[in-house]
Amino acid sequence: MFENIVGHTPNSKVPSQASTILPARPVDEDSPLRMLIAHRSWLIPISIVVFLVLWGILVRIGNFPSFILPSPQQVAVRFWRALLQGSLLRHTGITLFEVLMGLLAGSTLATVLGYLLAKFPTMEKLLSPYLVASQAIPLVAIAPLLVIWFGPGIFSKILICGLIVFFPVLVNTIVGLRGVPQNLRDLMKSMKATPSQMLRYLEIPAALPIFLGGLRIGATLSVIGAVVGEFVGADRGLGFLINIGRGQYDTALVFVSIFMLITMALSLYGVVVLLEKRLLAWQVDPKE
Repeated sequence: MFENIVGHTPNSKVPSQASTILPARPVDEDSPLRMLIAHRSWLIPISIVVFLVLWGILVRIGNFPSFILPSPQQVAVRFWRALLQGSLLRHTGITLFEVLMGLLAGSTLATVLGYLLAKFPTMEKLLSPYLVASQAIPLVAIAPLLVIWFGPGIFSKILICGLIVFFPVLVNTIVGLRGVPQNLRDLMKSMKATPSQMLRYLEIPAALPIFLGGLRIGATLSVIGAVVGEFVGADRGLGFLINIGRGQYDTALVFVSIFMLITMALSLYGVVVLLEKRLLAWQVDPKE
């Protein structure tokens, strides 16, 4: 009954008369080469190769020692050695667990609180000064306190991740819910929709694009939160590896840890993008 309030079904679009007289597209437009050029996906590997080449040239021209700036080959050798030792995967798994738990906890709390603040403006007026003030405090300033209060274990790192994820997801949740058109709300009320039906068929689909935009930001920031917590006090994780490499002048290990963090952030961002494409597939006309 309410399924077509926000979205539309594929059969709801009537083909125009112009579409019946326009000539069919050439077959070669769907060729893999044309699709590759159209999506510009070839730029990513080329940019990586160019970056590595320029990096190697810089090391050779500057004649930097390995503890100042290692070459790409030295970083690759250090990566392979850490991988064979098992330390890299072990520490990466710990940091990934902290990031995922922090992202889940922070986004869940932000979504629930954001819904309440969007529904009750008085509550927003009371809490918004405290929420904004909490974001004015640098994370590196409160991270030592959280480690002291909750110990150097995984819980304090998850808490730090949750705090850094919380605010962008909260703001996007409020903006998304407040942006639901009033005429659609009136239409749902005229159809005697219950609050749960209003939430399921109108508010969630309408606010989902903006919410997922905040989740993209939170997914990348959560990696920063985990590393900050591990910098302050930890005996495991990629932040701990960076501290070890820095203390031993093993700069190649620092680069390996940084690249693993970048890969982790890009992977989480990509997962959110795929989730967005799946959940928002109703917005895209399959015939286009």
